Order: sequence, then C-alpha cells, then structure tokens
Amino acid sequence: MRAIKIVVWLASLLLALGACQPRTAEQHRARVLAGLRPEGLTFARWTLAERMAHYKTPGVSIAVVEGGSIAWARGFGVKEAGGSDAVTPDTLFQVASISKPVAALATMRLVQDGKLSLDANVNDVLRSWKLPENELTTTEKVTLRRILSHTAGLTVYGFAGFASDEPLPTLPQVLDGVAPAKNAPVRVEAVPGTLSQYSGGGVTVMQVLVEDVTGIPYPELLRTTVLDPLGMRHSTYEQPLPASLAAKAAAGHDEAGHVLPGRWHSYPMQAAAGLWTTPSDLARMIIDVQETYAGSSSRVLDQSSIRQMLTVESPPFGLGFMVEGKGRNLRFSHNGINDGFRATFAGYAERGQGAVVMVNSDCTELPFEILRSIAAEYDWPGW
Repeated sequence: MRAIKIVVWLASLLLALGACQPRTAEQHRARVLAGLRPEGLTFARWTLAERMAHYKTPGVSIAVVEGGSIAWARGFGVKEAGGSDAVTPDTLFQVASISKPVAALATMRLVQDGKLSLDANVNDVLRSWKLPENELTTTEKVTLRRILSHTAGLTVYGFAGFASDEPLPTLPQVLDGVAPAKNAPVRVEAVPGTLSQYSGGGVTVMQVLVEDVTGIPYPELLRTTVLDPLGMRHSTYEQPLPASLAAKAAAGHDEAGHVLPGRWHSYPMQAAAGLWTTPSDLARMIIDVQETYAGSSSRVLDQSSIRQMLTVESPPFGLGFMVEGKGRNLRFSHNGINDGFRATFAGYAERGQGAVVMVNSDCTELPFEILRSIAAEYDWPGW
C-alpha cells in the first residue's frame, strides 16, 4: 500500500511539474488558433479556420512578439479565393491606416534632425500646396503636432482606393477634392487644438510637407529613413504596387469573398493608407519602438523622440500612435481599413510583447478576434 501511495505521489508531482513548464512557441500558437473569441462573449471559442470560413476571408497572416523578439510568424489560407498560392509570413498585405504611425516615425526623424518643427504653422513650410486659411485659423494654426495627434481640426476621415482602370489623382488634387480624387476637400472645420478628430486628410497634408522639405519622393524617403534601418525588407510605400512585387501580394476581397477587380486598389495618399508590408516587418517596428523607449536602440529615433510619440496628446492619440495605459502597461497600437484588407497591431512599450494581424478581406471583426486570443494566451494586461 505504501509503495502505491509513493507511486501516486510521484505521478502527481510529475504532472504538477509538467503543468509549470513554460509552453513552447508551437503550443502557444496552437492555443491561439483554437481560442478565437468575439468581443463580449467570454466563454465562446472558435478555431481560426472556422472564423475564416464564417467571415469569407481567404488569407490571414500573424506575427507575435514575446520577450522582445518575434516568437512566431505564420500565414494561413491563400492569397486569392479559388487559388492555391498559400499565404506565407512574407506575403504582402495592405495595412491601410497603419501606414500612419510608420510614416510618423519618418516625420519625427525630420523633427529630431531640426528640419521640421512640431509646433510651427504648416503653411509656413508648405510650398507645392497651401492649406486654405479661414476664421478658424485666425489665432490657432495647423501644426505637425496637431496633425499627428488628430487635433488639427481637419476634414476627410479616410480615403477610397482606386481600381486598376481608374486614373490616379495628384496629392494637390486629393487635398482640394478635385477629380479624379473621390474625396471632399481637406479643410479646417474646427479651431486647431480644440478637439480630437481623426483625419487621413491631415496626414496627407503632412506627406506633402515632408516631400516639400526634403525634395525626396515619399516611398524613397520612407525606405531610407525607416524601412531599411529597421530591416523591413518586405515593405514599400510605392503606389501603385510595382509589377515586380505583384506575385508576392495577397489579393483583396469584399465581404462576400469576391476578389476585387484588379486584385487590389491603389492609394496615392501613401502616408495615410499606402503601406504594403508583412506582420513580421511590422513586428520589427514594434520591437524597435520598445528598444528605443528603453534607450537601447537609435536606428530611427532617439529615446526622447519615441517617448514623446508615446505620450498622449489627446486620447487616444500620442503622435502617430494610439496610446493607452501607463507604466508597464503602456500600450501603443493602430488599426487599418482599406478596400479588401484589414489589419491591426498592438505593442507594449515596456513588456516586450505585441502582435500584428492582417487579413485580405473586408471583415473588420476577424483581426480583433485573433488579437483577443493572442492577448489571452500571452496574458496581456488591459484586455
């Protein structure tokens, strides 16, 4: 009897020790893929495959940051409905408004180098186009700080893309709302600095400003200032996407799962919506922000500049990033919605954690269901 008790005790001890062992990356990934959860349904769980089918989403790509490095990156499904070309970690996706925080890094580099001021009137620097002044700008001016924090009082929330058979507008045409642009003019409709009002139009003003100051085409400037230094070798702001990269890109799909005509749309307003990238490349950006925040990196910005970007100007925005929480729970993030594509990312400034999710469909819910599963599996605070 005593021998039996000892065996039972040893077995229990081994089971307990096994339960205490840290999970492998493969185990974490398996639990994430089996734990998708809609918002508000605490006990509901679905697999990634089930939710992709439910939302008519052909392809998904995910990268997870843990311990300050990429723990795993994986593609799921196919680049195009009905096709056999699988999504891989290197498949390009449009990330829409996630273009903005990456663009903000380049702008802040120009500020850090003394080539731009965060608090000067942008019209004092703009040359190729001027923002029309009105009674709302008599005392308060549109500045880069206000553009980056979405407090400039500017119009045009976001932009529709352009199909392959449609002519592309110039940036002045976009800003003035002149055909072939599809948007209303970008104008000041509230006293700058008085309210939080998201504006892709404002970020397009920033793009023109940056090009005016540097004289460098925007995709080239972003490549040399941000993408190359961070090792984001699968990323580009080129619009339209060059033919040489087309085979590496996922096709966009509408809500019914149909491929967009021409496979995707183009966005000449590159800073606001024009980045093509991968989850692994954006994860490298997250890691560099974390390292710079800690003072151990200066590939793009110094510690003072990145900490300024992650300081809330007007909730929920800092400079370019959405910012929530404090101390060890300080989190930076952004979301993206383009025709046929959805994306989201989040990273913790001090915890070495984060994740990026991209899908090639018009389903807004799926990226967040995946992100919630990641947050639960890796014990993220504030979720």
